[in-house]
Amino acid sequence: MLARYRGKTECPVCHGARLKPEAEYVKIGGRSITELVKMPVKELLPFFLHLQLNEHDAAVGKRLLTEIKNRLTFLSEVGLDYLTLDRLSNSLSGGESQRINLATSLGSSLVGSIYILDEPSIGLHPRDTDRLIRVLKALRDLGNTVIVVEHDEEIMRAADWLIDIGPEAGRLGGQVVYEGPIGDNVPETAVRRSECEEKGLYRSHTLNYLYGLEHISVPMSRRAWNRSIRIIGARANNLKGIDVEFPLDVLTVVTGVSGSGKSTLVRDIFYRAMKRAKDEVADRPGEFIRLEGDIDAVDAVEFVDQNPIGRSSRSNPVTYVKAYDEIRKLMAEQPLAKQMDFTPAYFSFNAEGGRCEECKGEGTVKVEMQFMADLVLECESCHGKRFKRDVLEVRFEGKNIYDMLEMTVNQAIEFFTTHGKKRIVQRLKPLQDVGLGYIKLGQSSATLSGGENQRVKLAYYLSREKTVPTLFIFDEPTTGLHFHDINRLLRAFSDLISRGHSIVIIEHNPDVIKSADYLIDLGPEGGREGGQIVAQGTPEEVVAQAKGYTARFLKEYLNPVS
Repeated sequence: MLARYRGKTECPVCHGARLKPEAEYVKIGGRSITELVKMPVKELLPFFLHLQLNEHDAAVGKRLLTEIKNRLTFLSEVGLDYLTLDRLSNSLSGGESQRINLATSLGSSLVGSIYILDEPSIGLHPRDTDRLIRVLKALRDLGNTVIVVEHDEEIMRAADWLIDIGPEAGRLGGQVVYEGPIGDNVPETAVRRSECEEKGLYRSHTLNYLYGLEHISVPMSRRAWNRSIRIIGARANNLKGIDVEFPLDVLTVVTGVSGSGKSTLVRDIFYRAMKRAKDEVADRPGEFIRLEGDIDAVDAVEFVDQNPIGRSSRSNPVTYVKAYDEIRKLMAEQPLAKQMDFTPAYFSFNAEGGRCEECKGEGTVKVEMQFMADLVLECESCHGKRFKRDVLEVRFEGKNIYDMLEMTVNQAIEFFTTHGKKRIVQRLKPLQDVGLGYIKLGQSSATLSGGENQRVKLAYYLSREKTVPTLFIFDEPTTGLHFHDINRLLRAFSDLISRGHSIVIIEHNPDVIKSADYLIDLGPEGGREGGQIVAQGTPEEVVAQAKGYTARFLKEYLNPVS
């Protein structure tokens, strides 16, 4: 709350350098340490490579210079050459932080180690993915074992050994459906689906997509548009005073290499300026001259990020999409509930009445261990079932409220469809449509990944009955998604657009980029050499312009797999 009324100003003594003035007196190659840390890696590396020192200084700094050059080279190789060394770590994305750790590992020159990386390609443009693969192979060639959890197609193809878990998610997953190398032809060890399923396909969705048996189709046509909103003179951070047009009623994708200015343009300027134009509370936008166009054609602006959907550990997806309200009403209508005067509130774990008061509806009790990690134990009173015994005696078709919360979304839809509860099914269906059919109804939001949180929010907007024209902004919604889930996500986006909404996405995934109605490609590089519009138009028009890295990588994706 107080953060709204607080501001930060630059220190008048050090001017943001964070060091005493005396530190400026020491110079190497004519530059002080504060000047060096403000240089991006791509400028700093040539500086040290061509640094001329006298004989004494060269002897003193020989080993240090070797380490500096190596570590800067590693940062460049993992696609972070646009960063400056004084960049705050809390301003880095998850993918950037992970790649910095990777560069540190390379610099340590360890051998005989096992490295486990969880989606290191997050936030990487296809150009930078090639660099990352070279780094991973360099780690392997040093004598290490590298295990990567990944959905990126290029990294999968570069793997020496692929292990695919499936065949589906949740209770329908958990099996190894394929393990082995990936070659030019489908491996002989791949298992086909049973006769009752689609013929010619394999149990592994990954193999089906890698070998073109399943694919994300290029749209037959692009949606036309005649309304738009324009940002004039965007010049925050590295943006070079650009004018950008965002079409309405279509799917717009903003792409470009890492550090090219995508988040600054879309989140810091466009989103905040639109919120203020609608007289809503928002942080101060980045520098721009003006906002113009069909602003009144949009009634609401929503930035769908990957932050948790609830602050309470009791919050879960089914309460977020308002399906739990309908389930509680259903339970309160049962004969035993009426007999005992149980209202819908009794079936809530957020309010007193029916919940277990020992654990406050959590199902677990936290034991603080002071100097050690806290212990989380099952509640001895309700044995993890979150409700009082008399509430659990109320059943619908043999299931009590705890049993329902333990169901996955897919199981719940099947159960309530069988028993004719269309209203509940209608509320749960959007979760299934965005590929979250595997999560449990009562699963704590704290256990959801960033990508899952983002898709729960998308499901909420899909479930809303009365809607006003809304501009949705997504920041890399495909994070953590398999090809199969991206296909579902694109269908959900089409559903939103068909209801009269507009979508703007910051994205690197080629399958989403090729599905856009309008592309805005920023670049040509990251950092100081970015912040310009390289190309804009439909994906076909961007490829025809043949400018920048996106056009080069997009060309092969626009040819549908036969």
